[in-house]
Amino acid sequence: MASLRDVALLRLAAQRLVGEAHPTAADAARWATCTQAQDLPGALVSLALRTRERTVAGVDAALDAGAVVRSWPMRGTLHLVAAEDLRWLLAVGPPRVAAAAAKRRADLGIDEAVMDAARAATVAALEGDGRLPRDQLMTVWDKAGVSTAGQRGAHVFGALAVEGLVCLGPLTGRRQQVVLVDEWVAPTPARDRDEAVQEWALRYFRGHGPATERDFAWWSGLTLTEARRAAAVVRDELAPLVVGGVEHLMDPDTPARLDGCRREARGVLLVPGFDELVLGYGDRAAVVPPEHSDRVAPGGNGMFLATVVSAGTAVATWRRPTSRAATEPDVTPFGSLTKPVAAAVRRRWAAYPRPA
Repeated sequence: MASLRDVALLRLAAQRLVGEAHPTAADAARWATCTQAQDLPGALVSLALRTRERTVAGVDAALDAGAVVRSWPMRGTLHLVAAEDLRWLLAVGPPRVAAAAAKRRADLGIDEAVMDAARAATVAALEGDGRLPRDQLMTVWDKAGVSTAGQRGAHVFGALAVEGLVCLGPLTGRRQQVVLVDEWVAPTPARDRDEAVQEWALRYFRGHGPATERDFAWWSGLTLTEARRAAAVVRDELAPLVVGGVEHLMDPDTPARLDGCRREARGVLLVPGFDELVLGYGDRAAVVPPEHSDRVAPGGNGMFLATVVSAGTAVATWRRPTSRAATEPDVTPFGSLTKPVAAAVRRRWAAYPRPA
């Protein structure tokens, strides 16, 4: 038996936000499997916080080396993933949203002839280790007769990414470049779907647990039936934790990992918006008190604000200060912050990962 407080602290250790961090950004991406990344600057920080050196430069280097890429592997949302995981994730993650995406393309007049023209123009522009920012690739499409007006360009690009033709890879300045998957990502063997989903479940519970089967279903976008079936297969490799009569699953090593860094886990963290600590669960009550959920995700419109976490629980949201000389972020507490928490926020901000 355990409490939500126990769950929150265990998740900090499981996600490597406290204790022993990952050696590299690629390791962090692989352990998380998918790190939500529609806000690229925040996603780079999310990975950086889980690495030993805790620098955005280290994540940039992983992107530039092709060890980490960005695409739409699940829920119709951009994520950072380890490059070797991209193909099998694309094979199991997007199908649930494929029908809705296809209908939207049809509504926009994007038929298979349009997609064929976009594919041909894309390959011609990028083959031979070519790379272009997304807006310049869309200019190529327009010149080839593939209109990108309105939302057409975004939907064409998303379709090409989901089918595995392109992904977002290296950075030029702070702009991510589009590359051909087959040139940028080393070949990887195809996986049986059931085996892939089981691997997905095992990784989720190891990297996010304690979490429930419903959490995994929400996070992955799989049906609850498929999520439960996969969890049942890998259950023997996981440890159960009962919270309020509900079974959670986790890596058997997570409790010992937390024991080695419990003092750190009880401290203060600054996490960016959309961080997996907050976003990675269908039920977020362990980290975000339900009475404050609308302050972390205002309006329930899919936006998640950056969060101050104390002892595993969200106690405030925060924003970057408007002045570069500021010694602390702009914090909006849910109640009142104690002096020790406020002082810890200033220390965390001084060490917060920033772009090079």
